[in-house]
Amino acid sequence: MTLAGTLEAAEAAAPVESLDVVARMLKEQLGAASVSFLITDFTGSSVVRLGAAGSVETGEPARRISLRGTLYDDVIRTQQPRVEDGGGGALVRVVVPVTNRGDAIGLLELFLPTAPGEEVLREIGETAHALAYIVIANRSYTDVYQWGRRTSPLSLAAEIQHRLLPASLACEAAQFAVAGALEPAAHVGGDTFDYVIDRDTVQLSVTDAMGHDVGAALLATLVMGALRRARRAGAGLAEQARQADQAMREHGGRGYVTGQLLRISLIDGRTEFVNAGHPWPLRMRDGEVHEIVPKVDLPFGLSYQVSNANTYRVQALDLRPGDRLVMVTDGMLERNAESLDLPDLIIRTRALHPREAARTLIGAIVDAGQGHLDDDATVMCLDWHGIANSERDAATGADLTDASRPSRTGRLSPG
Repeated sequence: MTLAGTLEAAEAAAPVESLDVVARMLKEQLGAASVSFLITDFTGSSVVRLGAAGSVETGEPARRISLRGTLYDDVIRTQQPRVEDGGGGALVRVVVPVTNRGDAIGLLELFLPTAPGEEVLREIGETAHALAYIVIANRSYTDVYQWGRRTSPLSLAAEIQHRLLPASLACEAAQFAVAGALEPAAHVGGDTFDYVIDRDTVQLSVTDAMGHDVGAALLATLVMGALRRARRAGAGLAEQARQADQAMREHGGRGYVTGQLLRISLIDGRTEFVNAGHPWPLRMRDGEVHEIVPKVDLPFGLSYQVSNANTYRVQALDLRPGDRLVMVTDGMLERNAESLDLPDLIIRTRALHPREAARTLIGAIVDAGQGHLDDDATVMCLDWHGIANSERDAATGADLTDASRPSRTGRLSPG
């Protein structure tokens, strides 16, 4: 199977059938008993089997499969393929990650008559990588992929909230890796996060709208729209914050939104940020975690003098290669989580990719609240590798100029 042939076959099919077409091609090419694609849900805690060709008895009780403690979980976490040979003439199970730039979209699972050699396994991996692009290209045309990512039906507020998030919850580049995770409360609290990579900068934001349910989701929509509009017009952080504040004043009623905006230069590494009444970020450096204590300005839309607009100070942030920066919302600090030592957990997850670290932090908060959150909990995790790193191996996610830093698998790169 060539990349061009795979993409051509997927393009010729209807968007909802593109995965089935690729699965059938692989099945015929490899003589597989079964080939299927499993998509990860929003929380990263389960997968759903979507595209499939052929069938075998997998022993699964339902189409939605919990990841915890499974082979699927191991493949997503390590981003390495796994081959499971049952022996005695049983089919060989092969599970390969379907990932693009650090965003773990799902898994490709095959049942083969014999164990694949190194070359065949490499070709399966290449097809899985192509499949990631096929999913990205087709998910805007159909709701099938959205359905697969939902553990349960969303409320109206949650639907609005999810549409505000970036299309990919994680991204890798040579200079950095970033990932976000969000766990809505039963009554959604209006958390959002965002990131964008320009030619010379990477920008991140975390916001938290007051209130719950649809009202909070509408405030979040207002602020996110204002921030993106200003950012896309080329505005700096101070102007982005000013326009978010203005939008809240003009259209947000008596509501307000806390927020934190961050911009890092990919040219010289200079880092600046704005804090609008938001919880302080945490930085891990040399195995120690400390709060960054900024100058705090008022939340967007909140002022003691209604007639005067707020002003926002752009502050410098000391960020060095090897640092991990964690930004959270106050749902990560709620009273149910008082027993959780967040800095210690950040240290214990330091070997994990930001994608897995963010999910682990969110999972710990959910566990601390015994499955119930009074407020949304959001984490953004950024690993800064430095401006000296300018080339990245797309196959492994590893930086080619520094063999000593952890790769996206959470293990040390060889060297």
